[in-house]
Amino acid sequence: MKGRSVPALSHLFLIVWALLTTLPLVWAVLSSFKSDNEILTDPWSLPSRLRWENWSRAWNDAHIGQYFLNSAIVVTGALTLTMLFGAMAAYVLARYPFRGHRVVYYLFVGGMMFPVFLALVPLFFVVRNLGLLGTLPGLTLVYAAYSLPFTVFFLTAFFRTLPTSVAEAAQVDGCGHFGLFFRVMLPMARPGLVGVGIFNFLFQWNQYVLPIVLMQGEGAERKWVLAQGLTALAVNEGYRGDFSGLFAGMTIAMLPVILGYLLFHRQVQSGLAAGQLR
Repeated sequence: MKGRSVPALSHLFLIVWALLTTLPLVWAVLSSFKSDNEILTDPWSLPSRLRWENWSRAWNDAHIGQYFLNSAIVVTGALTLTMLFGAMAAYVLARYPFRGHRVVYYLFVGGMMFPVFLALVPLFFVVRNLGLLGTLPGLTLVYAAYSLPFTVFFLTAFFRTLPTSVAEAAQVDGCGHFGLFFRVMLPMARPGLVGVGIFNFLFQWNQYVLPIVLMQGEGAERKWVLAQGLTALAVNEGYRGDFSGLFAGMTIAMLPVILGYLLFHRQVQSGLAAGQLR
């Protein structure tokens, strides 16, 4: 009896946790199709009809479409740089022992413990001196730099779990170091790459502090990312009473994250499990 109670309690906890996580998302999506009167008078009811004009108003009038495009450009560039250079550094640290490689590895690990807030002031001056303040390329480089420590830490453990016999067989067949990495080892590391890629995507897509500090200057408002745009939307629409437009903008911002997890949740789970083997 005692043995059965533990799984029952764990399942009950997971059900409650799933409801606490899912219900607010469902409520926000349903509210994006309601009128302001329905949201204020009967917030828990279903919408009387699907009001796509709320989404159109948020996309065009509140400039969510422009902010969405800016976020997509920045995150795509930063994620590409992070995964490419992070995978290369992790592969070298995991497969090629050299003098000082432990020092380099622990420097990356130490970067994970360095809070963003401590670097905001010097980071602002560095980006400004490079002439990248208030630009999308500057924000892309900063995102990539802050995502590298976790990427290298995660993928180093993952590359160590891959079989060395495959790499040795490829080298015997005449495969060089670059070919071995891009044609053999990188495809084998796909579960780990997808797993850490999802985490980096979430960090970069939801980032708010770095854009607030770095996206300044003349005309920087047109280059805001989605987190900044949603904050401005919440302030403006809250005073106007356009709550339906606010919920529509929030739903638009959530869609890429939800769709990404639904498409790659199996790869995320397998990547996390494989990365913990060593």
